[in-house]
Amino acid sequence: MSRDGRLRRPGAGALTAVAALTLAGCGVRGTTVPVDAGGAPSRVSCEVRERGADEQGPDRIPARVYLVCGGALVPVARTVPRTADRPADTAQLRAARVLLDEVRRPPSPREEEAGFASAVPEDLTIAGARPGDPSGTLRLSVPPDALPSFALAQLACTFGDSAPLGHPRRAILGGPDDAEPHRYACTADVRAHPDAGRDTVEETPIVP
Repeated sequence: MSRDGRLRRPGAGALTAVAALTLAGCGVRGTTVPVDAGGAPSRVSCEVRERGADEQGPDRIPARVYLVCGGALVPVARTVPRTADRPADTAQLRAARVLLDEVRRPPSPREEEAGFASAVPEDLTIAGARPGDPSGTLRLSVPPDALPSFALAQLACTFGDSAPLGHPRRAILGGPDDAEPHRYACTADVRAHPDAGRDTVEETPIVP
């Protein structure tokens, strides 16, 4: 994401992975939606039909992330390497870091052509729960409420769609400060209107 808050387009990014990331049903939802491309609306497919040779192979496994397309969140199938570069982390934290690497990575040329973008800051990092945090808490390097609404919705849906993280359709997120973590939901309304604001995605503070 650029410093002025606009959605980010393609660029390079590093990948890590763990085998626990395997997800069922990693197909890409296809739809056609209008987007404002400046002088006149254009139509994008929000569907990636082909994979490159570099995205396939026996040493890679499927994962799914949510990107922005046509003003909504759309699941995108990705593949990631099996190698984990942080063996001391828990399996859950490794899975979360792999997914964060993917969702903050700028879209590929094929994804960009289909209309995809990401609002997640490229310098965002993640840590595990602190003592006293609810199980499954993920601590971001910035307070969740400081993220753009698109980015927060992307994280809630990407993490909430991951079986290894154990919280279907929601994520438990905190920041680097001492504020209590909150649940952030991935509902149909959030996916359709990720720009609606934090009140849509945020549920309640969690009391351990």
